[in-house]
Amino acid sequence: MKAWMVEFFWSYTEFLVFIHVLSAVVWVGGMIAMRFAAHYSFQELEPAQRLPRTAQALGNLFKIVAPFIVILIVTAVLMAVGWGFRAAAVDADGNVIDAAAFTVYQFVHLKEAIWLVMALNYGYMVWRLVKAKKSIALGDMPAAKVMLGMIGKYLVPLNILLGVTAIYLGVVLRYSHA
Repeated sequence: MKAWMVEFFWSYTEFLVFIHVLSAVVWVGGMIAMRFAAHYSFQELEPAQRLPRTAQALGNLFKIVAPFIVILIVTAVLMAVGWGFRAAAVDADGNVIDAAAFTVYQFVHLKEAIWLVMALNYGYMVWRLVKAKKSIALGDMPAAKVMLGMIGKYLVPLNILLGVTAIYLGVVLRYSHA
């Protein structure tokens, strides 16, 4: 399987890197647009419209980014294996063979961990959105406001911060080897 992944990666390197970066841009950029552009527009709506419109917009964003999250994860694995970060850092028994390469390999794991936390946070935001939509349907606007408020105040900004950090690490990793 590893040999196939390496061959596949090197056969489609530019395309895989492109769709990986595009996926990060769509996911992180969508959250930035939602938090810093759409959020303030929603504040100008009448209170009765604000929560349903916010929920609808978040639902649309989450549907758009879902396939890009999957693409991001798949391409990340292909790139990590294809570029041989592990092979350059440790031998078959896991012993460090190159300290600098091992540091780079640790950055690969850090970036993977960041995207994993972001994906889990995404899942939690979807769960909160579903709960908010149910509350809206029942006319329980205070409960909906609590569910949506945490998404806008904390969860989206957290994913933006993590996403920008992961993008930076991606640039570092891209230029860390020949």
